[in-house]
Amino acid sequence: MVTATFCFHEELNDFLPSERRGREFPIPCARNATTKHMIEALGVPHTEVELILVNGQSVGFDHLLRDGDRVAVYPRFESLDIKPLQRLREWPLRLIHFVADSHLGGLARLLRMAGFDTLYRNDYRDSEIAEIAGRERRIVLTRDRDLLKQRDISHGCYVHALKPARQFGEIVARLDLARSFRPFTLCLECNAPVRAIEKQSIFRELPPSVNVRHEHFTICDLCGRVFWEGSHWQRMRQLLETTIAQGGMSSDDR
Repeated sequence: MVTATFCFHEELNDFLPSERRGREFPIPCARNATTKHMIEALGVPHTEVELILVNGQSVGFDHLLRDGDRVAVYPRFESLDIKPLQRLREWPLRLIHFVADSHLGGLARLLRMAGFDTLYRNDYRDSEIAEIAGRERRIVLTRDRDLLKQRDISHGCYVHALKPARQFGEIVARLDLARSFRPFTLCLECNAPVRAIEKQSIFRELPPSVNVRHEHFTICDLCGRVFWEGSHWQRMRQLLETTIAQGGMSSDDR
């Protein structure tokens, strides 16, 4: 048995009990325990970690801990250049497409609204999500910490907020997505691209009130849904504009 001293920084403390937040604390470790094993044993999914320093030196998840090691664990950095330090992942975070777990359907629709490729089904099993994330290099969105600890998942975000609009703001702020919005380019239902369509091609299928009030339409060729700029569209547009203006929301605003 060896003992290492850990300190977690910034939002990683949200995963710890209150007595361990924002401070150093010693932890007994099994011999041959790796940094990844101990970090996740302490409750922090490896997908939330971007940098590990052991005795001031950058190390990977497979680093074996020794007696007396001091371990500092950091979340993702948006403004600090850490390229000289050891990369913990083979591919960069900036490949922005997602897979959301079965409890985040509202968030998935809002991300699609903003133009982000987001896979979602309400019957996804954890093993399916992990397999999709590994195969397609998608960022996993979930409120299940254990899912984020699966080996096949390289990038993931634990979603702190409870309501879809606030979850959307949290993810936008955390991943700095506001400048990458391409609103209303994806189908909200099936995630496929939509295209503009002439009203005369579909006017027989439209409700009478829509036929009278609206002139601009898009259609999803995969599922056949038609979209127009109605009251729901206006509410979604307002949410996008508010989120951009606020730079997203903090995970404390739940």
